[in-house]
Amino acid sequence: MKLAQPTTARAGAPRFLAVLLSTGTALAGCTPEIAIIGRDIGATTTSPLPASSSSTSSAGGDDPGILDPGAGGGFPQGAAGAGGDEGCKPQLVGVVRDFKAFDSEGGHPDFEYFAGDVMRGLVEPDLGPDDKPVYAHEGGTDHTTGPEAFYQWYHDDPTVNVPIPYVVPLKASERGLGHFVGEQFFPIDDQGWGNEGREHNYGFTYELHMTFEYRPGDVFWFAGDDDLWVFINRRLAIDMGGLHSATLAAVDLDASAEELGIEVGKEYPLDFFHAERRGFGSMFSISTSLTFTNCDPILR
Repeated sequence: MKLAQPTTARAGAPRFLAVLLSTGTALAGCTPEIAIIGRDIGATTTSPLPASSSSTSSAGGDDPGILDPGAGGGFPQGAAGAGGDEGCKPQLVGVVRDFKAFDSEGGHPDFEYFAGDVMRGLVEPDLGPDDKPVYAHEGGTDHTTGPEAFYQWYHDDPTVNVPIPYVVPLKASERGLGHFVGEQFFPIDDQGWGNEGREHNYGFTYELHMTFEYRPGDVFWFAGDDDLWVFINRRLAIDMGGLHSATLAAVDLDASAEELGIEVGKEYPLDFFHAERRGFGSMFSISTSLTFTNCDPILR
């Protein structure tokens, strides 16, 4: 399976990419790039994400005043998901961990320090035994300090991070896709360590664990910055690490089924790891046809 390899947006890109990229560029304060996994899934389809020229919710949404997930801090009941059985609504609740900038007292060396472009290969291709990404280098890289510092990204450590639960309230589109659009995604403003004198709280990671039933034609899209790793069946499906402008990645599960070791009709885990490590913009948008099956939150 060929993992995400970003390229500059260009003429002739699939229509759904053009529509998606046009919705978030200005608000995110950066120029999106395109990363595609598997087949060209968008050549004859419109955007899987709803077009939205503006959003009043700093945590994300679809239309102002219609979807305002709030700023985390709780476990809402009946959180919307993209599917699930009739007996429950999937609980897409994850953990945001707040970090201070590297130059603050108690700050983390990986936050507000590095700059650059997408870097693939920061983590191992298989999920670790604790259901977390495994750092793939002995020391630092152009985007990270080293394994000990990276370990703190997705593990509770009161010396450097504050964990806060946050729900991704996927809404069903007219086409039946679950979507969440965060053109300006700041889920923990004024929480955790606080905003450190800035308009928003920029330094955080987010992890989310789900299960889904694989159906023919299933796809998963993400657009955002900065680091992102998605594991399906504990295997790396999206590799979009490093500091970068808003980038789009897509997984066509049919095209990647053999590499991911998945079969139609069976249930598998999807593990999602994101990091926002540099100021000036934060975009976080998801669209998927997956039928999530975890009736209760899965917290690690």
